[in-house]
Amino acid sequence: MSDDKEKGPQIIGAHQELVSHIEQGAGRIRVLSMVTVVVAAFLAISYIYQLALPLTGTTSVTVNLADPANVAVELVVLVLALVWLYVGVGDLRFSSRLHREIGKAREKEGEIAGRIS
Repeated sequence: MSDDKEKGPQIIGAHQELVSHIEQGAGRIRVLSMVTVVVAAFLAISYIYQLALPLTGTTSVTVNLADPANVAVELVVLVLALVWLYVGVGDLRFSSRLHREIGKAREKEGEIAGRIS
């Protein structure tokens, strides 16, 4: 019985950590969603522009890959991709840890149910 009393605060702490992580994750997902909308809109506009370019008589263009504006856009997109990767890896680690803890909790439930029966 005293073992169950000692586990109570641990369970409450785990629950609080879960709720905190879910809140943090929701905030990150919200920000990343807004960034995704902005990037998707930018890409859609640029692709529409490229599709409309032949209608103006332009059939070929040259691109300077060393142009600072091109490099800056590439770096911004790279940073966004890395942030997205970081959040994804963090959420994957959390969900893996949560899965293990749930397995342990189910095991304890089985032990308790076995003692009660």
